Amino acid sequence: MRTMPKKIDPAVKERCVRQVLEHLPEYSSLTAAAESVARREGLGKETVRRWVVQAQIDGGQRQGATSEELAEIKDLKARVRRLEEDNEILRRASIFFAAELDPRNR
Repeated sequence: MRTMPKKIDPAVKERCVRQVLEHLPEYSSLTAAAESVARREGLGKETVRRWVVQAQIDGGQRQGATSEELAEIKDLKARVRRLEEDNEILRRASIFFAAELDPRNR
């Protein structure tokens, strides 16, 4: 059974990212630095590593979709899903009403 992700205070997230970036030269890799900070904060190392990668993308040091772009993509996907549902409703309604108006069905 999957558990719901817990909401983490943005200040904690910001502090973790700052600590990893400040101490990155002391470690052999980003993962090692993230693991050290995550252990101190009681968080998952992959969570902290992803935060740092996203912060680097947002800061322009790494290629990828920024947080704003990811939020826009999420909104657009939700909008497409709603429009597809609306189109399916309209398609079914038009089939229903076309059958009602067909003189062969009377």
